[in-house]
Order: sequence, then structure tokens, then C-alpha cells
Amino acid sequence: MFGASALDPDGPVLGIDPGLTRCGYGAVRREGPATVAVACGVMRTPLEDSLPARLATLEEEVTRLLAELTPSALSVERLLFQHNVRTAIAVGQASGVVLAAAARAGVPVTHYSPNEVKLAVTGSGTAEKAQVQAMVTRVLSLDAPPGSFDAADALALALCHVWQAPLHHATEAAGASSAGSGFQRAVEHALAREEAS
Repeated sequence: MFGASALDPDGPVLGIDPGLTRCGYGAVRREGPATVAVACGVMRTPLEDSLPARLATLEEEVTRLLAELTPSALSVERLLFQHNVRTAIAVGQASGVVLAAAARAGVPVTHYSPNEVKLAVTGSGTAEKAQVQAMVTRVLSLDAPPGSFDAADALALALCHVWQAPLHHATEAAGASSAGSGFQRAVEHALAREEAS
């Protein structure tokens, strides 16, 4: 349906923390043994605009970002149930815009839950936003923390994918479907324990 672009396999991984008012983005790239930040920031839509206009603005920004960074993969936060239904709907609409733009650009998308990202970056699936921001700053050797939690969360999403994708590819390449499902069960079990505590 959509024409896939010529992706650079060595292109950065782009993480997006979707939101209608604030949509965080962060891109990282492997450079030898290190992982470095390529870009990060927040895309905003004007509160005074209509919903269709805000979604169109977000779509334009995401499309521009994908064209500028030419990522090899997109890591997006999975939408989970939230107590604030209005917020959940807005985040879902923003996420749909991001996914559509990625499909048009031919960029493969992987979803991660907030707990998976926190576990990967901090070692705890229940880490606070400030802890995620601090670890992202340390791991990427940034001069200063990202300017917002939205940008830090997006960088964390990108890092999570950079670290987890090779393991998933290795288990798939080995044809170890049972090992792959065992790995997934182990991750789910660890996340369930974190949430319960």
C-alpha cells in the first residue's frame, strides 16, 4: 500500500513518546561500542487549534523528522490503559498519526510498554521519570539532561530498541521459536513482578 523508502540499515533508531500537546522524540546511533544521541526534542501543537488541525500539524512534523533523520527503525511507546480517558484518547490519536507517517516512509515500528523501557534503561520497571532522565543522560554521555521528560522518554525508547533488537534477531535467526517465546515470557514475568511490588 505504501512505498517503502530506501532505508539506511546503519541509520539511527528513532524513539517517539506520542502525545497531542507534547510529542517527544529522540534518536540514537551505535558508534562502535558506544551509543550516541543524534537528536532529541519535543514537537508541540497549538492548544487553540482544532483537533484535525493539531493532528495535521503533528503529522507534518513527524514526516519532516523521518525525512531528516532517515531512521532504520522507529520505537514507539505502547498505549496502555490510563485513568484519564480524555488523555488516553488524545495519546491514541497522536500515536496513530505517528504510525501512519512511519508506514508511508517505510520505517519499521516496534512498540514497547513504559515498564519495558524503564526496565531496560534503569533496571527497574517502576522507575520514576527523573531516574529515566538521569540514566539516559549518563548512558548517552550528554552534557546536560534532555530539556524535558518527553524527550528523555523518547531517547529511552530508542535505547531500549537498540539494546533489545539484536537479542530478538538472534533468537529468530537461530530458529528458536520456543526460546523466543521463553524470552518473552521471562520479560513479561519480570514486568509483572515489578508492577505487583
